[in-house]
Amino acid sequence: MKQLIRRLTRVADAGEYERLMAGKEGRERVPEGHVPVYVGEEMERFAVRAELLGLPAFLELLRRSAQEYGYEQSGVLRIPCPVPLFRRVLRLMLAGGSVEAAEEIVRALPEEPAAVAAFQ
Repeated sequence: MKQLIRRLTRVADAGEYERLMAGKEGRERVPEGHVPVYVGEEMERFAVRAELLGLPAFLELLRRSAQEYGYEQSGVLRIPCPVPLFRRVLRLMLAGGSVEAAEEIVRALPEEPAAVAAFQ
């Protein structure tokens, strides 16, 4: 997991996260300093600031991702978390002073992947 975090944090910093929507010409490009992630069963695509990857709440999400999908997953980074909860955690992390609250929310998620969907 440390290798993944190091590789992903080499990307330069930029503005806030944003949901990426598919346009008529395909997927939008990820802004510089962001990492694309797919969240939840619906695989909603987000661009997350690279600097957030080192925060405890996001490290816990990465740990759960590795636990569910393994380190050998190819392609995009997938996060096993309900989309509304992921949005809430991102807002808290971006607020700066609410990093601990974001970590508490993520740690309260059930460990079982099937139970996560019911946690919303």
